[in-house]
Amino acid sequence: MTVSINNFDASTVSASAHVDIGDAVRRSRQAIGYSVDELALTCGLTDAEITNIELGADADPGKLRRIAAALQLPVTAFLLS
Repeated sequence: MTVSINNFDASTVSASAHVDIGDAVRRSRQAIGYSVDELALTCGLTDAEITNIELGADADPGKLRRIAAALQLPVTAFLLS
């Protein structure tokens, strides 16, 4: 099965993948100089939601799309190959 943002949900990805997605979000955020607060404000999520994603506790596709848009990245930047 190919994982894309269209068929991506937390049940299809292992726990280690969540950490990789969270790390990709954190690295992308830091690369453009955003704090968690700034990213949350830009994409309309809460600080806690961003933190949970970066810690690997949440990999909601809708939230990842919003973060990718806020960081001006393709959402595939947060998916494993």
